[in-house]
Amino acid sequence: MVLLSFDIEEFDMPLEYQGKIPFEKQISVSQTGLVRILDLLKKHQVKATFFSTVVFAEHSRGLIERLLQEGHELASHTWFHSEFQEKHLKESRERLEELFSTEITGLRMPRMMPVSKNAVEDAGYSYNSSVNPTYLPGRYNNLKVSRTCFKEGKVTQIPASVSPNFRIPLFWLSFHNFPLAFYRKLAADVLKKDGYLNVYFHPWEFAEIRDEAFRLPGFTVKNTGKEMVERFDAFISWLKRKNYAFGTFQEFQKQTGS
Repeated sequence: MVLLSFDIEEFDMPLEYQGKIPFEKQISVSQTGLVRILDLLKKHQVKATFFSTVVFAEHSRGLIERLLQEGHELASHTWFHSEFQEKHLKESRERLEELFSTEITGLRMPRMMPVSKNAVEDAGYSYNSSVNPTYLPGRYNNLKVSRTCFKEGKVTQIPASVSPNFRIPLFWLSFHNFPLAFYRKLAADVLKKDGYLNVYFHPWEFAEIRDEAFRLPGFTVKNTGKEMVERFDAFISWLKRKNYAFGTFQEFQKQTGS
């Protein structure tokens, strides 16, 4: 099964690089990208999971309602993208359920931050997809974490996919910077070895973010905007030609009994 997921959030990445972007622009950039994502998923008739911050959801209610109406899953990306308190785990789940009358069972921490497994369980989640089981300088070293899903208490941990050999990550940066043929090979290797593929992206990747005011490094903006739309369209087309099934994280849990 192919697990496509998107972290839908206020686009605050320029602030990490001392760039400038007003809050309204942070929201509008992600809204533009989300529309393009939903259009692509509708075109190919595939389902995905969307991890949303409460901040983005409150400013984008129509888009969240659309993704739910089109059969996608909504999960929590906590309350804010750049500020976190442990209480936000439970509060964000409850707020998203209140806003959209849907069951929130999944969590992904902003920037794959570590989080207490007990706190996640106590907050009422059944799964957590907040680990990239690889080494990323300056971010994390998770080489000793299982590559594939595992249980921690009552919570199923569903790590992002990495290659069986050398744990090459298949996350969004790889998709932008690797030749697409090489990325497809890694994805095929994971699907053959693990039986599923868990890859994640962000709406702003599908929007125009080449702005000098943002001060973003070249490797973060390569193949973004319309190029990303075309690249992602081609990737989904390839997966469908290979007859891989797509599903939400909730469907994956039911299918695997995890």
